[in-house]
Amino acid sequence: MNVLLLGSGGREHAIAWKLAQSPMLNKLFIAPGNGGTEQVALTINCKVDDFESIAKAIQDHKIDMLVVGPEDPLVKGVRDYFEAKPEFTDLKIIGPGQLGATFEGSKEFSKRFMFKQGIPTAKYLSVESSNLQEGLNFLKELKAPYVLKADGLAAGKGVLILDSLEEAQSELKNMLEGKFGDASKTVVIEEFLAGIELSVFILTDGKSYKILPEAKDYKRIGEGDTGLNTGGMGAVSPVPFAQGEFLKKVEERIIKPSVQGFQSENIPYTGFLFIGLMNVNGDPYVIEYNVRMGDPETEVVMPRIESDLLEALVACADGKLEGVEFQLKPETATTVMMVSGGYPESYEKGKEISGLDQIEDGIVFHAGTKKEGDKTLSSGGRVLAFTALGSSMKDALAKSYANANKVSFEKAYFRTDIGKDLA
Repeated sequence: MNVLLLGSGGREHAIAWKLAQSPMLNKLFIAPGNGGTEQVALTINCKVDDFESIAKAIQDHKIDMLVVGPEDPLVKGVRDYFEAKPEFTDLKIIGPGQLGATFEGSKEFSKRFMFKQGIPTAKYLSVESSNLQEGLNFLKELKAPYVLKADGLAAGKGVLILDSLEEAQSELKNMLEGKFGDASKTVVIEEFLAGIELSVFILTDGKSYKILPEAKDYKRIGEGDTGLNTGGMGAVSPVPFAQGEFLKKVEERIIKPSVQGFQSENIPYTGFLFIGLMNVNGDPYVIEYNVRMGDPETEVVMPRIESDLLEALVACADGKLEGVEFQLKPETATTVMMVSGGYPESYEKGKEISGLDQIEDGIVFHAGTKKEGDKTLSSGGRVLAFTALGSSMKDALAKSYANANKVSFEKAYFRTDIGKDLA
């Protein structure tokens, strides 16, 4: 089987690494990939939202399956594009169509769905310029801190958590006036939920599902979860506080009604669903849906999957996921993200990376790198993810950090406290 994976980050490197282990695989291609993905896949140089170039690549390389890594092409309708063309009738696609992708493309759409399906989530109000006063009044009814979310995709930057009512009211106006462009034409105001965040992932064919390993990531740039938000500075799986009874609640109260809701509302859904959760005194509440895997969570989820991922994806695409055996590894996986100095604000690219040949007892997933001859250079804010498996979190973290300390580039930085709050 020939597979094309879209994307260029650590998430895609981790998915490619797992797919490459499948005996069902003939050739694995990635578009556009990065400086590390060439270890496991053949590179095709085209953008993830250039559907015409992707179509040509699929025909040229006799691709049987398209796996979509990032959300942008899904929200733009990559699945719908191929399903509308008779020459791609046999192409298997992992990733929802444009309607299903609205779960990530619109916060309001997601919240409406959750309330309709009785899925536990924070109370909310959707606000546009026409009902600004209603939004200002709703903020007064809430207690600090105040949560404002741009309805559309805002590259991970469209969520504000504010401590004062005056600031929240001011920022609501700023967002509606275009602070996040078209993404904040509608703003979702949410009640703040106090608890511990985690992520649960499923693979679903729209009828049945398989639960993947859950994970907890670390968003802030600084030690002790301080400083600016990032795309993620590390992750751990399993999550110690989310075992047994808690995960049963997640399945019964959230996963089952979500998949049943896809059917009752006629929303076709084939692919990964990322459920961002808050553990509030032992009860799960949904913060958000995403329509793809998370990053850096994928870098700890993929190494914990024992089963053949490609076999599961084929069954998923064929609507036969229920019949697949899906086994997970009991070990703990940890990942530590090495980033460019200055990230998540301005940072320099093109720094030569040394020490990658020194890695032992672990995996390095490339997130923002490129190859230049024999050299590997930094090309993004988040550069490398150091992942390891261990018999305990302490064991896995020791391996992740041992490898992170062997690799360097100018102004490289990583947090040294990933997982310490759970130890």
